[in-house]
Amino acid sequence: MNLPLYQVDAFADAPFQGNPAAVVPLERWIEPALMQAIAAENNLAETAFFVPEGEGFGLRWFTPEVEVPLCGHATLASAHVLYRYLGFSGDRIVFQTLSGPLRVSRAGDGLLEMDFPARPGPESPVPPELEAALGARPRAIVEGATMLAVFDDEAEIAAMAPDFPALARFCRPLDNIGVSVTARHQGDRGWDFVSRFFAPAKGIDEDPVTGGAHCALTPYWASRLGKKNLVGRQLSRRGGTVLCEDRGDRVGLKGRCADYLVGEISI
Repeated sequence: MNLPLYQVDAFADAPFQGNPAAVVPLERWIEPALMQAIAAENNLAETAFFVPEGEGFGLRWFTPEVEVPLCGHATLASAHVLYRYLGFSGDRIVFQTLSGPLRVSRAGDGLLEMDFPARPGPESPVPPELEAALGARPRAIVEGATMLAVFDDEAEIAAMAPDFPALARFCRPLDNIGVSVTARHQGDRGWDFVSRFFAPAKGIDEDPVTGGAHCALTPYWASRLGKKNLVGRQLSRRGGTVLCEDRGDRVGLKGRCADYLVGEISI
């Protein structure tokens, strides 16, 4: 069996930035175990698989270890492959996913815009195990599929060096995706907030740029900063920028993609 493979840097203005995702277009679904094996072989944060479905596409995402219910950067990369390589000419792509319908459209100036579910959550006390795993004490915790750990100083975010095995032990019984550490940006670089994202329980110590985390970050910072349109910067080594819009129960997330690799899987 030969399958096409695209590797795309999402939320990136050029190669070697943003978050790399593998994209595998399929004519029909293959066995989940095979999709998981391909994702493990690719050894990227996410491998996306999609098939034609109705007027849109079915879309699934796999880390090297598990299937996940939502992934932003691999959705952006999948839309890029459809527009750039597979001749999709519609105004909007609709992906059917475990998180419901997700829509992606061209937004001009090379941007793609995703329409995703918002994921706000309640604040809760800081668990001592999380503080120990992060090596720093958050000001607040926001519960949810992506847990937010909020800090006052973005320098703490940039310098953080978590104990990943301890963080995996903390996250695993919660069955969340991971922890996004975040702070308000107080400089002059045009960002509203910064973040980093850790998901060691899902096989990803640090994710370079995480669209799904911005489903929680966007409503949190929109309510704190009193604005609907925000610029989020993820402070990973590769770095990436996400343009965010609070839409109530939905969020708009914009970014660009850069091409890296076009190939074929032979199995």
